[in-house]
Amino acid sequence: MKTQATLTQPSAMPGSPLIQVSGALLGIVLFILLAAWLARRFGLAGKTAGARGLKVSASASLGPRERVVVVEVEDARLVLGVTASQISLLHTLPAAPVVDTPQVERPADFQAVMKNLLKRSGRS
Repeated sequence: MKTQATLTQPSAMPGSPLIQVSGALLGIVLFILLAAWLARRFGLAGKTAGARGLKVSASASLGPRERVVVVEVEDARLVLGVTASQISLLHTLPAAPVVDTPQVERPADFQAVMKNLLKRSGRS
């Protein structure tokens, strides 16, 4: 009786545990970064219901924990004294006048600037 020896191909070696763990960790970090970018992109981060309509227009430090802050609300400006333990209304100012900002001419694009420089030097 003849016995035939069968040869088998070696099975694929799975990656080392260190590579598997590193890959999983990298995937999780990339997922967190993608989620944070999407939250910032679509405005889901940093919006609080109480801060709508409020804008801090000026602030001055008076000491290590004391500040004077000018806050713009819908139709008034409030001068507030802020300490570590309380906030006090110091003065109420009328709404700031609307100032029209002049239209600033946009700088020319790079291609147009280069064409102008080349024309000035006599090269075309």
